[in-house]
Amino acid sequence: MTALDQAPVNATMIRAADLVASPWKNGGGVTREIGAFPPGAALDTFAWRVSVADVGTAGPFSRFDGVDRTLVLLSGAGMTLAEAGGAEHVLDAPLARADFAGEAAIDATLHDGATRDFNLMTRRSAARGTLDVWRAGVHRVAHADTVLLFCATGAVGVEIDGTHYALEEMDTLRLDGPQRAFDVVVSGSGALLAVLLAIGARD
Repeated sequence: MTALDQAPVNATMIRAADLVASPWKNGGGVTREIGAFPPGAALDTFAWRVSVADVGTAGPFSRFDGVDRTLVLLSGAGMTLAEAGGAEHVLDAPLARADFAGEAAIDATLHDGATRDFNLMTRRSAARGTLDVWRAGVHRVAHADTVLLFCATGAVGVEIDGTHYALEEMDTLRLDGPQRAFDVVVSGSGALLAVLLAIGARD
């Protein structure tokens, strides 16, 4: 076993109450940033960005050239995302997701009032990211520069290398550090959105 195999995982808890609400310029919603790389990067310079948005009005999405996007419905009756080319993404249940290119012309229609959504954005030339729903069980992280474990529903316990963390809804456990595989033991009745991020252009 090498020193790298034993390197600790650097864990940071981001509580829901710590997230800063930033109103949209058009007044149609509010965004709470969970994390971005580089830290503090502007919307046109980030490698990756993860946030939660409260969407109060229908309308077009902002354009992000060269960026891949994943949107997950957290609460509300849902929305339909209509692409200019004719494709539609219908999010009508909690944890429903849509994957689309940031340069696509998207028009959002709310089904019945405001929604809360989880957003992952990765710039293709700079980062790679995956998003999966994790429930109770053992989950293997094979390789990532940063892992974000966002509590989407309920309450969840997370154990890593013998250390236990308790997450409530909208809390995030951020894991940074070694380039090694490790297990994440999840307990409880809630659900996590597990985002695995790596810096570097896609193959």
